[in-house]
Amino acid sequence: MSISLVKGQKIDLTKGNAGLTHITVGLGWDPVEVESKGFFSRKKVAANVDCDASALMLDANGKLSQEGHLICFYNLTSPCGSVKHSGDNLTGEGDGDDEQIHIALEKVPADVHRILMCVNIYDCESRGQDFGMIKSAFIRVVNSKNSQELIRFNLTENYAGMTALIVGEIYRHNGEWKFNAIGEGAHAVHIDILAQRYT
Repeated sequence: MSISLVKGQKIDLTKGNAGLTHITVGLGWDPVEVESKGFFSRKKVAANVDCDASALMLDANGKLSQEGHLICFYNLTSPCGSVKHSGDNLTGEGDGDDEQIHIALEKVPADVHRILMCVNIYDCESRGQDFGMIKSAFIRVVNSKNSQELIRFNLTENYAGMTALIVGEIYRHNGEWKFNAIGEGAHAVHIDILAQRYT
């Protein structure tokens, strides 16, 4: 049974799920509908917002532990192969996960203590877009072996004016893996700019 989390809540992943070694972190969102004026009529259409999910592999000091530990649309796999990105979804339309990050927990290097999940809006400055144009954003963690959803965190705050979201993190604690629901907005027009906070 999936557990719904609230902002700031932390929960064990591996302690209560014996044998959990592979997880899929699904991130999803929907563009809000905007009014489109035609010659004779007005109709509501989905805003064309391209969101990109990313994972930052951080050390005990909260820093990117090595080059290649930013997993995103232009670097789909970590050097060790423990974290893999599903690839870029350009629209966010449709049900279910828009982008996924696959993590082999037992392969994550010992110097990686946290895997931070973020979402940015691609080319947000020139398009004049922010997370006020996104609705129904969520992050969920699934057992990759049986597709069972373990946890879900729905982001319900108003993130208008924000161009990046720090959604949640998977982190080590006493030899186990846990999840922290963060849900924090940020001003960063590109994932590389957000990543600079962690260098």
